[in-house]
Amino acid sequence: MLSTVAIVPAPERADSPSTPSDTVLRLFDAATAAFADNGFHATTTRDIASRAGLSPAGVYVHFTSKEELLYRLSRAGHEQALALITSAADDVDSPSEALAAVMARFSAWHAEHYAIARVVQNEFPHLSEAHRDEVLALRKRIDATVRRVLRAGEASGDFVLDNVADTALALLSIVVDVARWYTPALHRTPEQIGATNAALGLRLVGCRGPNLSPERLAPLGR
Repeated sequence: MLSTVAIVPAPERADSPSTPSDTVLRLFDAATAAFADNGFHATTTRDIASRAGLSPAGVYVHFTSKEELLYRLSRAGHEQALALITSAADDVDSPSEALAAVMARFSAWHAEHYAIARVVQNEFPHLSEAHRDEVLALRKRIDATVRRVLRAGEASGDFVLDNVADTALALLSIVVDVARWYTPALHRTPEQIGATNAALGLRLVGCRGPNLSPERLAPLGR
């Protein structure tokens, strides 16, 4: 089973332990695998419990519902994604390097954590209205970060854009699609995929900035 250790949802209550128990982590792993394989509606709490080595009642000891599990995973995945691209955009000196870093790191993340990425990107519409609104707010912040990079490149003359919003959507679509087709059986590493998508992103914006070579792009996926 693919581990979700890199994406550990935070406790919901102030009096909860900061580190989830082994049982809760097993449930997160099991839910991620089940949702990624079968989708939210086709997954039952019995499926999740079985993958986690528990009885069906064991799920409800830790979570009120299947939807709460999806919410916790979706929120944590989006929070990590937002932190990742914000760091990528802010850690470099030029818009072209910022866009390359965002595309490389976010693409690599979708490959490294392809199961949770599928859940994060595809299953959030099944959340309750309140939970969906919370996740959508995080998605808007991710989109806003990409738009900020694009506007900076347009202002500097590095990028040639017809429409910032449409371009941001196209760039993020390239990244998100990685989780759909990626498999560990591919003879391409997440870093190589990140470098390829970074180069594609720069071409998409008609980048007139510094020519970032494949050797320089690859480390940006780390």
